[in-house]
Amino acid sequence: MALIVQKYGGTSVGSPERIAAVADRVIRWRQKGNDVVVVVSAMSGETNKLVALINAVNPTGSEREKDAILATGEQVTIGLLALALEKKGQPARSYTGGQVRILTDDAHTKARIMDIDGSAIRKDLSEGKVVVVAGFQGVTADGSITTLGRGGSDTTGVALAVALKADECQIYTDVDGVYTTDPRIEPKAKHIPVLSLEEMLEMASQGSKVLQIRSVEFAYKYDMPIRVLSSFDETDEGKSTLVTREDEVMEEVSVRGIAFNRDEAQLTVKGVPDRPGVAYQILGPISEANVEVDMIVQNVGVGGAGGTTDFTFTVHKNDYTKATQILARTCEALGAKGWEGDENIAKVAIVGAGMRSHAGVASKMFKVLADEGINIHMISTSEIKVAVVIDEKYLELAVRVLHKAFGLSA
Repeated sequence: MALIVQKYGGTSVGSPERIAAVADRVIRWRQKGNDVVVVVSAMSGETNKLVALINAVNPTGSEREKDAILATGEQVTIGLLALALEKKGQPARSYTGGQVRILTDDAHTKARIMDIDGSAIRKDLSEGKVVVVAGFQGVTADGSITTLGRGGSDTTGVALAVALKADECQIYTDVDGVYTTDPRIEPKAKHIPVLSLEEMLEMASQGSKVLQIRSVEFAYKYDMPIRVLSSFDETDEGKSTLVTREDEVMEEVSVRGIAFNRDEAQLTVKGVPDRPGVAYQILGPISEANVEVDMIVQNVGVGGAGGTTDFTFTVHKNDYTKATQILARTCEALGAKGWEGDENIAKVAIVGAGMRSHAGVASKMFKVLADEGINIHMISTSEIKVAVVIDEKYLELAVRVLHKAFGLSA
């Protein structure tokens, strides 16, 4: 008997009919002799409605109170799915994040999971019940409700799978796995049946929306296999992508996929004094405000000792306004010449574990972009990734030409 954790996104539970279809699938897995824990998101569109209500009342209000509101979407879904299972003869029990005791820190709206108490879930499973858990939420040590940020239900699913020592974590979405890039941008994108956890981690960090990055971080850290499937496949025999250990994945292909992200903004501090500690003086206040920084470039100083330099970094567009307010104060304190921002940028990355054994991948990427007249603002690399920041208007062209150049088209 295997223990399976299944996570269903908002479109998968977007109507009573879809919830009934999820219940049917869960029961099929139970009939195969498996224990099943189900993690669900809010019904599609519900979280956006809650955000709109918050913005209508007090958009700059307490993050704690916002979390109390945002967590209600999943609470509706767990109750509905448990009722649907009961109607079909399958005993079930629903839990909010707080009832499970998914303990988090107190970084409201972006909380991180610290511990999970799986004892109540294990007891219910031993009694033959299906356990339905609200994704996206947890609770602090003092009992305050927290949410885990966008895509947090994926994180809940993988974290529960790790805590319960599940055999596999299945993520059901509206797509049947991971593709070489977004098929909406490049219709010739190919389905990838197996991907390494490391490659998936890079693709998620560079903007791939199939899996949320923190869920992949959990899976990577604790070696938890993830399978991405379509919730609209009623046969359970359709295509899927298994994200697993690297030694099970072929490395002869240099590039496995093209990831991109439109949700970034670029900030540059001009004429900052070129001295030790200046990077911390710029980014320290940004970090303290819980704003995540992605790419960073510090130019070579000009003017020798006592000279100046420019310092550039990127943040999520949602944090752009907050970051600019902090940066204005920092510039004044440092005596910098000023700062400038650009919200019309995008990031494109090529990812593949095979890059370790293939030379010339980065230079090929740069040549392909140059041939199309696409200017590169920033470059970031790792062993298995090359990412560039470009003007947003060239994003779709860049994705298509890179996809073709690296032989990824179907």
